[in-house]
Amino acid sequence: MRLEAITWDRLAEQLADRLAALEAADGSAWPRVGFDGAPAAHPGALAERVAEALRVRGRPSLVVDAEGFLRPASLRLEHGRRDAESYYGGWFDTGALWREVFGPLDPGGSGRVLPDLWDPATDRATRSPYVHLPSGGILLLHGPLLLRHWFPFDLTVHLLLSPAALRRRTPEADHWTLPAFERYTSEIDPAGTADVLVRADDPRHPAWNG
Repeated sequence: MRLEAITWDRLAEQLADRLAALEAADGSAWPRVGFDGAPAAHPGALAERVAEALRVRGRPSLVVDAEGFLRPASLRLEHGRRDAESYYGGWFDTGALWREVFGPLDPGGSGRVLPDLWDPATDRATRSPYVHLPSGGILLLHGPLLLRHWFPFDLTVHLLLSPAALRRRTPEADHWTLPAFERYTSEIDPAGTADVLVRADDPRHPAWNG
């Protein structure tokens, strides 16, 4: 696949232009967009840039971090603090994401979304208030391993890191997660599955498939 160089600011503008005309495939009033990538690729930073570009265009959006929906430590760490299998399949409360984020944005839904549920630092519920996303507003969900859950995204963006870049940019204390991303690449092929691919090996010089 041919990728062309682009700046992060220009990328956000291009994506915002595309999203401004996006409609939900299932007739929902709220298009849903996934920004998928390992923490080292910083998918949240791109989601925030796009949200700002949409704001300038008069299109409301809500950025949600999937890591705000981690399961409690007693469940996440049941098999130890460095178990890659648990990270791959058991760290994220996908049921809560379906219930609190995607469900309210179904056709005929309320638009009343919970932006986060669990604080991993305190291992307690965040008690954040619900946020009302107005009709036509866009959900921008970011996080790792998103494309393996069959979430009803209307557009997906994958931030790709080569294995070498992923290892280099992941803190050494988190290298135990690398096998989970290897499995993700093998089983899901996010680079081939996502609608938009962004290569982020060099954080100063991204490239994308346009």
